[in-house]
Amino acid sequence: MTTVVICKDQNGSYRGFYCMGHAEYARKGQPDILCAAISALTIGTVNSLEELAGERLKTVQNEESGFLRCDFESTLQEKSSFLMDSMVFSLENISREYGDKYLQVKFEEV
Repeated sequence: MTTVVICKDQNGSYRGFYCMGHAEYARKGQPDILCAAISALTIGTVNSLEELAGERLKTVQNEESGFLRCDFESTLQEKSSFLMDSMVFSLENISREYGDKYLQVKFEEV
């Protein structure tokens, strides 16, 4: 199962997120479309925040274990918050569609 934790401060501003685990949706030896979708959303959001929005991020990842952590060095711009809203919206939709047996989206106050 993949768990994505969205970190927000007490004002509700995004501070970062982390993702851990593999969805294990596919049969052994088959490509896992759920892992691919989660990776595309999370890594795509990191790249967009950095390259398109110019945000300063601190990231750590381990592809083998399915770990990705992204911390924001400052409060996000409005357009960057929208990118995060979009990622969260899409991940929550995937979780509803496929079940929390494969993907859980959680929120944490930091």
